[in-house]
Amino acid sequence: MTLDQPHRAVRSRARRRPSRSLFGALLALALAAAPVGTARAATPSADAPGTRVSAWSPSMTTGGPSFENQTLRMVVHSSVAGSRARITLSNRYSPGPLEVAAANVAVQAHGGEARPGTARHITFGGSDRVTVPAGDEAVSDVVSISVEAGQNLLVSLYVPGATGMSTWHSDAFDTTYTASGDRTGDDSAAGFVTTTTSWYYLAGLDVLSATAKGTVVAFGDSITDGYHSSTGTYTRWPDVLGRRLEAEPGPQRLSVVDAGIGGNRVLTDVPNPWQGVSALKRFRHDALGQPGVKDVILFEGINDIGNNAGPDGGPLTAQDLIDGWRTLVDEAHAAGVRVVGATLMPVKGNGYYTPAAEALRRSVNDWIRTGGAFDGVIDFDRVMRDPADPSALNPAYDSGDHIHPDDAGMKAMADAIDLHLLRH
Repeated sequence: MTLDQPHRAVRSRARRRPSRSLFGALLALALAAAPVGTARAATPSADAPGTRVSAWSPSMTTGGPSFENQTLRMVVHSSVAGSRARITLSNRYSPGPLEVAAANVAVQAHGGEARPGTARHITFGGSDRVTVPAGDEAVSDVVSISVEAGQNLLVSLYVPGATGMSTWHSDAFDTTYTASGDRTGDDSAAGFVTTTTSWYYLAGLDVLSATAKGTVVAFGDSITDGYHSSTGTYTRWPDVLGRRLEAEPGPQRLSVVDAGIGGNRVLTDVPNPWQGVSALKRFRHDALGQPGVKDVILFEGINDIGNNAGPDGGPLTAQDLIDGWRTLVDEAHAAGVRVVGATLMPVKGNGYYTPAAEALRRSVNDWIRTGGAFDGVIDFDRVMRDPADPSALNPAYDSGDHIHPDDAGMKAMADAIDLHLLRH
């Protein structure tokens, strides 16, 4: 059945490109349906104490594989403790409707195995089934399950018919388990014989938290997405930041979600469909649309520089990037959300590096530090550069490709963030 009922839990979003004609149609639909630039308020529940915050929420794109008569079991790593959970299903970047015939959430025991006795059935508007139209999203009913900060849940979705191209997040750096038929109710992982490292359709987990008073969105590209971090270890810099907040004296005041997409740019769409539409197009939805959003850490622009990708196909200038960042900051401020800017890290030794690109990077970093547009600044460049060669990453933090940090580098980035920038 579709969601044509009083409790119609469908909302919209925006993204990518399987072909020029299809992408254009999808993008037009997504942008037309995008929420007006106001953040969803972090409002307490009427029947329980706490604040509704986003606990986990990858940014989605187009171009994922098709599924038929399969169960998708995905790992959700919560950044915050909470209860009364909801999930968000995204069909925003798919050309046809998504039918989910059963959904389930449980605490992970290990791998694809659920802890016995923790499984909870998920409904949408009181129904076991939900059909999400192309370009839309569906938010589930509240589920009576609790999660601790840093704990993993398993969310299982059964898709009975052929889905066509899926809405997905390609680089999960986590394991997804797939099985034939409806295995949503299985605690055992025995039927889940195939694994991938992507998320499909599952775009969010939000909870009612007694400790977090809002959400921090880490918004960026592959460095924020966790490229070259170890799979299943939650060592991306936003993960480490979440643990730092949790370890602070007193209650945790903010959850942290990762809105990074590998290859993403600020100003222009990327030709590869899984790398997303520009930050200018996705920011309102992916960042400002998060439940309880208070702060955005904006760390994006190196892909614009490395590809010399200016507006309208022209060469990139520092002013182009500055104008783009100012647009995002203005959107956030209009929604009552603070933006902390992060300087761009060096890339010497990577194919992105040229003397002209390095000069541009240094110019925009100077503006980030001194331009006064941001509500605070994190100087990742200063922390991560090689003391002997400021145009290159510190070898102690270099994963080997001279642009992405390794796990130690991710930790150094998170440790460099002054938590006072995120206190309210």
